[in-house]
Amino acid sequence: MKGGFGLSRSARLALLRRLAQRRDGAEGAAEEDAADPRGFAGLPGQRDLALIRAAGEALGLENPFFRPHEGVAGARTRIGGRDYLNFASYNYLGLNGDPRVAAAAKAAIDRHGVSASASRLVSGERPVHAALEAALAANYGTEACLAFVSGHATNVTVIGHLLGPRDLIVHDAAIHNSCLEGARLSGARRVAFPHNDWAAAERALAAERRGARRALLLIEGHYSMDGDVPDLARFAAVARRHEAWLMVDEAHALGVLGATGRGVFEQCGVDPSEVDIWMGTLSKTLSACGGYIAGRRALVDYLRHSAPGFVYSVGLAPPLAAAALESLAILRAEPERVRRLQANATLFRDLARARGLDVGRSAGMGIVPVIVGSSVGAARLSAALFARGINVQPILFPAVPEASARLRFFLSAEHTEAEIREAVQATAAALAESGPAELPE
Repeated sequence: MKGGFGLSRSARLALLRRLAQRRDGAEGAAEEDAADPRGFAGLPGQRDLALIRAAGEALGLENPFFRPHEGVAGARTRIGGRDYLNFASYNYLGLNGDPRVAAAAKAAIDRHGVSASASRLVSGERPVHAALEAALAANYGTEACLAFVSGHATNVTVIGHLLGPRDLIVHDAAIHNSCLEGARLSGARRVAFPHNDWAAAERALAAERRGARRALLLIEGHYSMDGDVPDLARFAAVARRHEAWLMVDEAHALGVLGATGRGVFEQCGVDPSEVDIWMGTLSKTLSACGGYIAGRRALVDYLRHSAPGFVYSVGLAPPLAAAALESLAILRAEPERVRRLQANATLFRDLARARGLDVGRSAGMGIVPVIVGSSVGAARLSAALFARGINVQPILFPAVPEASARLRFFLSAEHTEAEIREAVQATAAALAESGPAELPE
């Protein structure tokens, strides 16, 4: 079901006129800035950002981004002194805010302080780092693991470091920005294949592999925009046939996929050794901040001594490592949290479909989009739900194609059935009550 949250014909024309006036003013400012070699108004994307802001102002839409949360953002949150149902945080298992996780972080502060105060290569190594890496390696059945200070930086530095101009990277068209930035940094030839299409990935490798020194096949375990899952066995077989490394980004898969939350290999029944490079983040299920690479010892040892984003960066803060380690221990001990999360996501997806909402290809594991079909429509629907006490973020062009603009619902093990039913009912009602927008005078 698509609502009428877009613009009427007269409103579109009026908005275009206003934006044209703003654009002309922005171009004048850019011309002035061009005369100043130290100016910033002429940077790529600045004009587009100004036009987006102008469109929001013309439509009377409050900026939905950068709203400060006044406490732990779980299934519920508090913003601006008001309580909200929250579907905008990836606190999948409710471990951010768990007293045991907080106690582990506080104990690490008492022992080590807040910061590692150095690169781990020199004097920033702490026992909790090795303990966390051993636990993550055990999850994937790998020989070793290495933790980094940022999930985004993990992909950038690892992909950028392992591949070079004589190499090939074949990646899903929906891969995360961090992977794209790492691929760009590497200088390798990049070929995107249609989302989750393993046959297209094989064709790309068949066409391009011969002239490349090394090849990387790059996918995600659980895609954050669509909430769908790859056929891991098929992709692993493709990588083997073409002598390519297979790298899987598990940022939204650990703690979400599989009967016990071990990730996409458990979900798909694939031996984890079929994947050469496991990447993940500490900021979702593990309620901390950072990233990791798990794989063979030779890979991890190479990265430990040479990856720029590890060697030349401060070590992961000890309280964050301790929080992630405790979260992983709770995940192992309480798999019922994973079952609750998956049941909640499946319930949300199925209820939404029954109400005629477009949930795309969601597997119903932790992420469910509601596709609206226009950026204006998605922004207006998000605002309507926020007014009803439900916090969910719009995903707008260019993050997704304009026709795929959506709301993205992150489910949690802590959501109740009543809260899920309320959110679906409110979303369907807001769409049904909507009409094409007119611009305020």
